[in-house]
Amino acid sequence: MDDATPRIRPLDATGNAADTASAAPAAGSGGAALLGSWTVSQLARPAVWKTLSAELSRCGSGAAFVWDLRGMQQLDHVGAQRLWDHWGKQWPHDVRAEPRQQALLERVSEYSQLPKPRSAPAALQRLEALGAWLFDAGRQARDFTALIGGLVLDAARWARRPQAGPWRDFSGHLYQIGATALPITALVGFLIGVVLAYLLSQQLRQFGADAFIVNILGVSLIRELGPMLGAILVAGRSGSAITAQIGVMRVTEELDAMRVLGIAPGFRLVLPRAAALAIVMPLISVWTTLAALGGGMLASLFALGIGPSYFIDQLPKAVSIGNLWLATGKSAVFGVFIALIACHFGLRVKPDTQSLGEGTTSSVVAAITMVILVDALFAVVFKGVGM
Repeated sequence: MDDATPRIRPLDATGNAADTASAAPAAGSGGAALLGSWTVSQLARPAVWKTLSAELSRCGSGAAFVWDLRGMQQLDHVGAQRLWDHWGKQWPHDVRAEPRQQALLERVSEYSQLPKPRSAPAALQRLEALGAWLFDAGRQARDFTALIGGLVLDAARWARRPQAGPWRDFSGHLYQIGATALPITALVGFLIGVVLAYLLSQQLRQFGADAFIVNILGVSLIRELGPMLGAILVAGRSGSAITAQIGVMRVTEELDAMRVLGIAPGFRLVLPRAAALAIVMPLISVWTTLAALGGGMLASLFALGIGPSYFIDQLPKAVSIGNLWLATGKSAVFGVFIALIACHFGLRVKPDTQSLGEGTTSSVVAAITMVILVDALFAVVFKGVGM
């Protein structure tokens, strides 16, 4: 064995390294003498590292165990770090070392011990959390505003050159978002109409006002519930799909590839989805409202004996055309905002699966919240329309 090879020998009764070539001292012996060069050039050899680790694991660690480093030929930071790690990042009871070795070990111990984190007061922690939330909200508001501005510019570009527009993407989204959503929106609308008509019939029968069920169902379903139900279903169904699609493009670096090829992501991803939803949402709103009115008409027939002919005859008299225009207009606004929110969270997805799931969840929650807030705003601003 080369004299420079790092090794461990037991201490004899006089406190010196034993001359025997036996392995490292057992746990019950009095100490260990470290010999050779404990440097990176020696420890980088796999066989030396494996042998030395086995010898160190057999060394004792009691209070009477002595570590004698004075027989070392060389010691650098790597060797000192290996010893310090074996000692459990704390000084043994008895270490015999030369001044230079002692200084090196002290330097390693100083930089190996992480400072204890100081816990801030609870009030300061809450203030920091609030500040972080405000900064994040500000960044999201800035990015969302930029997305709206980009959509307006892309729409103007499409209007100037219709032949260069993303027509294929637009038509595909019309089908995916609109046609495939008809069964679920019709089912939910029909069931809501049945439940609402049944509950109203129980109250109106007490006052002999059975005929007014047409007025209540007509205004509530055409003006409010139909557009809002359709928007909530589309936000949960199509909004999440849009966020997931764009998020996967972020994870697979397709967005970066589009930018490298000179393709504007806003023109090819955001614009066709927003345009498709702006057209599809009013149609889905009307479809959902018709299904809800059908369910209310059926429930009124069984609960109050009001036939479909009377229901159809009185509905235009009870609900003015202004309610239909209002519902159609705000449905288009719902569609644009759902598309913008879904694309916004999709573009913010980081290249990992956890961020993709979080972005999809946030997109659905934000879109549904937006639908309710915008619907309340329309109800307040246009309270005199159709009433």
